[in-house]
Amino acid sequence: MDTRTNPIRSRLQALREIMLREGVDALLVPSADPHLSEYLPERWQGRQHFSGFTGSMGTLVVMLDKAAVFADSRYWVQAEAELAGTGVALVKIPTGTATHHVNWLTEQVRPGGTVSVDAQVLGLAAAQMLKTALDAAGIQLRTDADLLQGAWPERPALPHAPVYAHEAPHAPLARSAKMDQVRQAMARTGATHHFVSTVDDIAWITNLRGSDVDYNPVFLAHVLVEPTSVTLFVGEGKVPDGLAAELKAQGIALAPYAQAPAALAALPADATLLIDPRRVTLGLRQAVPSAVKVIEAINPSTLLKSRKTPEEAEFIREAMARDGAAMCAFYAWFEQALGRERITEVTVDERLSAERAKQPGFIGLSFPVIAGFAANGAMPHYRATAQSHAVIEGHSLLLIDSGGQYLGGTTDITRVWPVGQVSAAMKRDYTLVLKGTMALSRARFPRGTLSPMLDALARAPLWEQGIEFGHGTGHGVGYFLNVHEGPQSISKAIPEPHMAMEPGMVTSIEPGVYRPGLWGVRIENLVLNAVATTAEANQFGEFLEFETLTLCPIDTRCIDRALMRDDEVQWLNDYHAMVRHRLSPLVQGDARAWLMERTKPL
Repeated sequence: MDTRTNPIRSRLQALREIMLREGVDALLVPSADPHLSEYLPERWQGRQHFSGFTGSMGTLVVMLDKAAVFADSRYWVQAEAELAGTGVALVKIPTGTATHHVNWLTEQVRPGGTVSVDAQVLGLAAAQMLKTALDAAGIQLRTDADLLQGAWPERPALPHAPVYAHEAPHAPLARSAKMDQVRQAMARTGATHHFVSTVDDIAWITNLRGSDVDYNPVFLAHVLVEPTSVTLFVGEGKVPDGLAAELKAQGIALAPYAQAPAALAALPADATLLIDPRRVTLGLRQAVPSAVKVIEAINPSTLLKSRKTPEEAEFIREAMARDGAAMCAFYAWFEQALGRERITEVTVDERLSAERAKQPGFIGLSFPVIAGFAANGAMPHYRATAQSHAVIEGHSLLLIDSGGQYLGGTTDITRVWPVGQVSAAMKRDYTLVLKGTMALSRARFPRGTLSPMLDALARAPLWEQGIEFGHGTGHGVGYFLNVHEGPQSISKAIPEPHMAMEPGMVTSIEPGVYRPGLWGVRIENLVLNAVATTAEANQFGEFLEFETLTLCPIDTRCIDRALMRDDEVQWLNDYHAMVRHRLSPLVQGDARAWLMERTKPL
């Protein structure tokens, strides 16, 4: 492509013309919407529209003479390819939560200059940090305008998909009981009012679901909780009349989506408002009258929804079994077809998704299928497209990271499979990653342990060999909600009190090794925090252990047996025995034969 005619360059030029008129030296475009979601409705995909970078995380900064995208190691290879010819540079940062763009702004913008960012998509905590840094550098922060609007004439409208109820038995806790739990938490902080913007929190509180955001069964809304009432700010016509009447009878009134700021502005002077600074935008915070006392603390629902009830855990186990049955059917076809049919990474996506769609309770995928063969597997968030994908042939490793949304749970699993002859180096990487997965899966730890403290357990086998990976080891997973959920994070994040591991939390375990240009390895299971069954509580407190929820064989053909201890082999054999026992009643024919073969003891 002629870089002079690259569409990104023309879009940036239109944006810069607006910046010049507005007297703006730098424009900050975060990957965010008014709800600070991970997966964004098209209307708020400005970073992608004006840079061409399609990764799910990253920050764009546009100046009058330069532009840069800040992205972590999961996206470096992808970003370099997508940004080529756009005039947008890649700035490599260590983690997705890094704030290098702030320092970059203070270095690039002259004192007295102006940085603009739309307050409606800037998190309150991020805004506070940004303003502090810019003030120190003598740079003005402007947050009163959405400069993208004028340079994006074809900008998509708000999504209008309908809202529906998440019903019993899959929603075992009634919305009235959840409201009670939230109000009890509010009372402990002294709050009379509580405003919630994060869409997964709102879906959990209300037992409602939607499809406004790809891969997450959520809908755009805000919620204001008062002592005796709740207001749900949602697009008009999105809630069917019958459901609206049911909500009204339970104390939940509907109001137009756009009226949320006005409702905050109308709070009485004697109100005490609870908001989560990491889960509400600066724009909404600015709507609160100065007389209202504000308490900044984590949303109670974020903590509550992370702790799945025993009834929810049972439905999750059922969803995992259905998911595992789908994978058995897919992998049985894949191994038979390999070398006989033309199979591409796109084929893997289509066939695996089709098998999941046959399962009871399946609603959709929980994220885009990542099917990366050979060098593509070295990009943790790679996605094959019709225009750019690899044919699966030759000799290398195929990494498949996928998941589904079921009425009774959300799944997320990564497996790696050999194609052709696997080298000793591939087997070494595979085995070291497997040892990391097993080491953390077998951990026992005191209840309340801060989740980042567990991260090194999965990395230790890799560190011992001088190997590291650039992403977190594990993320929380929702219950028929977002596949990435807090507050727990098994990562190098600085531990915070709300990251304490508690019974009922579902978390991924997914160490990896990535060899750019060669191959990638990641082995991922979901686990449930459970009270340790073989250790009684004593003077040292109660201990937790992990129950492995994911049900799918881990390929043993890639293992270097010399690197495995006997106790590790026993863990793997026990896991495969469980997988065989749980899945064999749900599969038949080729799928069942494949399951039996792939779960043979090592």
